[in-house]
Amino acid sequence: MARDASRVEAFSDAVIAIVLTLMAVELLQFSPDAPDGHGLAAALAHEWRAYLAYVITFGIVGQVWLTHHNMWRYVCRVDQMLLVLNLLLLMFVAAIPFTANLLSDNLRGAAVDQRLSAALYVGTVLGEALFFNLSWWWARRRGLLHPDLDPRLAKAVARRFLLGPLLYLVAFAVVFVDPILSLLAYLLLIALYLIRGPGDLPPAGREAAESG
Repeated sequence: MARDASRVEAFSDAVIAIVLTLMAVELLQFSPDAPDGHGLAAALAHEWRAYLAYVITFGIVGQVWLTHHNMWRYVCRVDQMLLVLNLLLLMFVAAIPFTANLLSDNLRGAAVDQRLSAALYVGTVLGEALFFNLSWWWARRRGLLHPDLDPRLAKAVARRFLLGPLLYLVAFAVVFVDPILSLLAYLLLIALYLIRGPGDLPPAGREAAESG
């Protein structure tokens, strides 16, 4: 028997909030090899890779939260499989602080370590993007969405969700050219998702064109 979706959304929000906190703890600190005796400015400059990883990863996790929030507006019931898919999505989200920290530590290392850590990073964010797609597909297939949701909107949301994995795969390919450039490629994905698209909340004061 399908149940209400509110508890799933609340649990997911809590997990994402913890991930953002852990990410700040992991990345916003001085590493053991930070230069001594050169002042605070030099120490901060030495950690620029960690700060870049933090900004980009915060943007990615923030985009995950926005997408999750917008998606679950339309989910009125859940079943066992949707719960499992959402847990698997959160499993990848929870691993993002570890892979982001690993990446920032190895951006100054050997090329092989740079590529491996960048591949692990993109694999993590690719995993959450794939489970977003699977969750939406399952909810549509099993009739777990609001019954008055326009099927054309549901298809448009599905097409938009496919954009994430495609751009992550592009970023993965760029890893073999330049790991830093690969990180910057994620900014494109974040920017694209900040542009209002199908399934997003309507602007304040404007009548929503869709139900939910």
